[in-house]
Amino acid sequence: MLSILRITFPFFALVLCGFMATRRGLLPLAAIPGLNAFVLFFALPCMLYRFGARTPIGQLLDPVAGGVYLLCALPLVAGAVWGLRALHSSWNDAAFGALVAAMPNSGFMGVPLLVALLGAQAAGPVILSMLVDMVCTTSLCIALSRLGAHGTHGAAVALRQALRGMAANPMPWAIALGALASALQWQLPQPLEQTVAMLADAASPVALFSIGAVLARAQIHPHEHVRPLSYVPLALAKLFVHPLLVWIVGHVAQALGAPLTPQTLLALVLVAALPSASNVSLLAERFGAHTGRVAHVILVSTALAFLSFSAAVAWLVQRSTLSAT
Repeated sequence: MLSILRITFPFFALVLCGFMATRRGLLPLAAIPGLNAFVLFFALPCMLYRFGARTPIGQLLDPVAGGVYLLCALPLVAGAVWGLRALHSSWNDAAFGALVAAMPNSGFMGVPLLVALLGAQAAGPVILSMLVDMVCTTSLCIALSRLGAHGTHGAAVALRQALRGMAANPMPWAIALGALASALQWQLPQPLEQTVAMLADAASPVALFSIGAVLARAQIHPHEHVRPLSYVPLALAKLFVHPLLVWIVGHVAQALGAPLTPQTLLALVLVAALPSASNVSLLAERFGAHTGRVAHVILVSTALAFLSFSAAVAWLVQRSTLSAT
């Protein structure tokens, strides 16, 4: 466990640094959008391109791994929507509550953390899970959020808006270009490769620092009172139910003879054990959903994940070692 904490601690420590810098005013709130823009449009796409170009195309386009991950996201979304609707939440609030419970922080945190823990072979499953979340889970939840609306603001319009937003997101394009480079065994010219490498190396520390800044901003900006019953179960579902679902469905798939390797399943389970994605709060704000609940889920899941994620890594790695012997 201590050896795992030595790897995970710096990642969560950088989140804490961003949180404290923002809370103490060292990082102005006005600077946070600039940090996010640097990560989203420059550093993270370069990192995803590099990992994609170095990953065998079969891992990036693994239909079994993608199917297992999606099959687990759907019941999690359905259960969260049902539970929040039972608490008299609107379709809009319930849909984004479900999204924050089902979407891990695989972009800003997952890729560098899991590669550090498991090696470069973990990049393929993590990137694949990001594609599933961006294309399927996010689009589904945005469409569900419009079920309570009428006319031109209905689910079909929301779904088209989600797809247009995905097309404007540089991350899927970076993954696609990386996959193409992998398939063609093509390399960038050396000066351009070095530029991409420098930006990619900046992605992890700036992204983690930015997560902390976003969490601090959510606390600084007052929200309406949020009952713990409406956000604590969502945070626990993200950290415990989601990885458990992936673990169960993955082992069932293996038992049925599906070509899902233990290494790929391990990476998928650990992706699901990550805290909630911080960009869900931006989507919730854009669509007028309950941002207070979403911010609380992200904050609680990120705080708890330092121990829960490290414990999941220790248990899964020990289990895989025992099964190998």
